[in-house]
Amino acid sequence: MTVKQNDIHDQCTDAVFGRGKNYYKKGQIHDCARVGDTVTATVQGSKLYDLTLSLSAPDFDPSCSCPYDGPGTCKHVVAVLLLLADEIPSDRGSKIGAVLIDIDEDNLHSFLRDELSRDSGMLDRFLARFGTGPVKSHTEYQNDVDLLFEDHTDNYPVVVDAIDFSQFTDIAEHYRKRGRYRQAAAVYRGLIAGLDDNIHLVDAAYDYYAEVFREGLDAYVDCIAAADLDPHEREEYETFLAERAETGAGPHQEQFRRALSVLLSVADDRANS
Repeated sequence: MTVKQNDIHDQCTDAVFGRGKNYYKKGQIHDCARVGDTVTATVQGSKLYDLTLSLSAPDFDPSCSCPYDGPGTCKHVVAVLLLLADEIPSDRGSKIGAVLIDIDEDNLHSFLRDELSRDSGMLDRFLARFGTGPVKSHTEYQNDVDLLFEDHTDNYPVVVDAIDFSQFTDIAEHYRKRGRYRQAAAVYRGLIAGLDDNIHLVDAAYDYYAEVFREGLDAYVDCIAAADLDPHEREEYETFLAERAETGAGPHQEQFRRALSVLLSVADDRANS
């Protein structure tokens, strides 16, 4: 499990590599930790940015909360990779495993309940991974997206950063892996509706928001196509796309029409098979 400087340089432009190297030399990396193959860190840029990468994934599969939307990866990821090239942090997974072996089950359950009650994001991830009953609606997820935009416009009337929406896509993917396509579709519907309603606030990183919207919309269609829906139930999902194709933000209307066309085509193919 090693990181080589040549591998890092392949992930970015020369200019970004130089900036990342400067960040590393200035000691702007904080809280770098590893559990198994997953590395998390915080990097001080114009503000603190959180990132995650995998030592075992192709190209390290990095994710950073910064607004960079240029070619390759950002300078914050480069800085952390350079740190890892010099020294891989010790694996905290073994410490976690040792504690879990010895901990009393009732105490563990009590701790987990307390933490889940304090952290709604953790609760959503927990239910996506282990829950079996009904959970949040698409409206609730849309409200969560609205709150993110509100947080980013507290001190300024427009959004100039790339908001990190991975909390929604991660939850949705957990549901998809478990075959809970309706719930995954609810997450994606909340995400794309929230983006559509708030896109007028965005004043930077346009390509980033366009990509998040397009990928979320495609995933929404995929989930509906994969779910075993009766015609009446499917109509509700189609209606959402049809309404947004007429009332949605200008940059999104054509994409909503495209998504609806794909969904209707899938339904026709099934009806004729």
